[in-house]
Amino acid sequence: MTRRLVFITHPNVVVDPQLPVPRWPLSERGLGRMRAALSQPWVRSLTAVCCSGEQKAIDGAQILATHCGLPVVRVEELGENDRSSTGFLPPLAFEAMADQFFARPQDSVRGWERACDAQARIVRAVRGIVRTDRSDGVIAIVSHGAVGTLLYCHLTHQPIDRRWDQPANGGGNYFGFSLPDRVEGWWQPIDPTPG
Repeated sequence: MTRRLVFITHPNVVVDPQLPVPRWPLSERGLGRMRAALSQPWVRSLTAVCCSGEQKAIDGAQILATHCGLPVVRVEELGENDRSSTGFLPPLAFEAMADQFFARPQDSVRGWERACDAQARIVRAVRGIVRTDRSDGVIAIVSHGAVGTLLYCHLTHQPIDRRWDQPANGGGNYFGFSLPDRVEGWWQPIDPTPG
């Protein structure tokens, strides 16, 4: 049976070097962008909302789920690639590490989870969601940029490469897809007028 899903990356977050990254919440801007996403046509068809266990994804999923009268299903395997070995990195250092993560998918760069392993994890998680979900509409998955890119590469049968990453607009992008593997298009902003 074919199932339609929408993969959504969390939008803008509160960057707090004193907090572990998985505990960062959405910023006021990010919350506003998720509320703007409620006008997307696919929201009317949602019958399930899943997210990672990270606070920023939970915050985004809760907005969708509350609007649709649905529970939020947390799936730990939807989490961002494990970067705990380096902890918080300033933006330029983080971008350089992310470049290496995608450029060397079979390697653990400075102890980060390998891109190939993160990709296998997210694909397994998505297939598990589809297998266990008993609803019959669209499934929303609120997660993170790198795992979304890895999923996109898998679904489009492309080698892991950062050129398939979401636009650099603070997150808050989505693409629709269905299983078996078919992507409906390129990343789109969740809000009609991102900034």
